[in-house]
Amino acid sequence: MAKPELSCKVVVRPLPEQTDAAKDQYAYAYTITITNTGDTAAQLIARQWWITDHRGQVQEVRGLGLVGHQPLLNPSESFEYSSWAQIATPMGTMRGSYICITHDAHWFEAEVPEFVLADPAALH
Repeated sequence: MAKPELSCKVVVRPLPEQTDAAKDQYAYAYTITITNTGDTAAQLIARQWWITDHRGQVQEVRGLGLVGHQPLLNPSESFEYSSWAQIATPMGTMRGSYICITHDAHWFEAEVPEFVLADPAALH
């Protein structure tokens, strides 16, 4: 039986041009590389995110596709995209999942482990 599996690598960077500390608005870009590590083709149909600021305020985001795409990934193929998020504190976290379907119509979720939204320079 086919085993669908996707892995994700995330890189975060601050967006100073979209950040206004006086208004409690901190913006971060993130680039995610999704790789099909399974043994069957899989298409990413939708995503859902939970974005949490340092005060515990949670934003939930759901939608079709990834920045306008619903990529079909064969085994070992990757798809990379960038997006951004804004929170009310200088640090927060993001986690989520992709809703996917295999070439033979089996649905599955691919988890995106929690990652930190913060300026790396501010963490040292």
